[in-house]
Amino acid sequence: MSQIDELQARITAALDRITKGLEGREAAGDATDVDKLRQDVEDEKLANAQLEERVRALHERLAARDAELEAARGAQADNLRRLDADLQSLRKANQQLRDNNQALREAHQAGIAEPHLINKSMLAELEGLRAVRAADRDEVEAVLAELGQVIATAGDDTTTETEDA
Repeated sequence: MSQIDELQARITAALDRITKGLEGREAAGDATDVDKLRQDVEDEKLANAQLEERVRALHERLAARDAELEAARGAQADNLRRLDADLQSLRKANQQLRDNNQALREAHQAGIAEPHLINKSMLAELEGLRAVRAADRDEVEAVLAELGQVIATAGDDTTTETEDA
């Protein structure tokens, strides 16, 4: 980008010099050189307009890419918030299940509860633990995916900087 801005500044300076030269030539009355210089000015104006169009297009592409990245980050943040809420809910339910199982065990020791209910409760607790483990694995995978995207973005930025240089 800075190269384009530098070229644009150089072209503008050249146009100014040509215009001053034209004014001096017109005073001297050299019509052939004046026509050639006017054509040169028109050519430089055209080149300048083309460069400005390229700069505008590059700015638009950059803005679109930034918008895409921001949208992706927002979606990932939403996914992580939902995952976190699900995990908190699951952990709370498991804690409640453990507390219930403990109460059932104590009731059984007192001779109040039936053993098959305790077995069902323990099976439910095991299933809850498996669900927590699966949720934890999903959470780790989400974090790894996020890290992969950050690394890929950092790699793209490094590649872009190298190409610009």
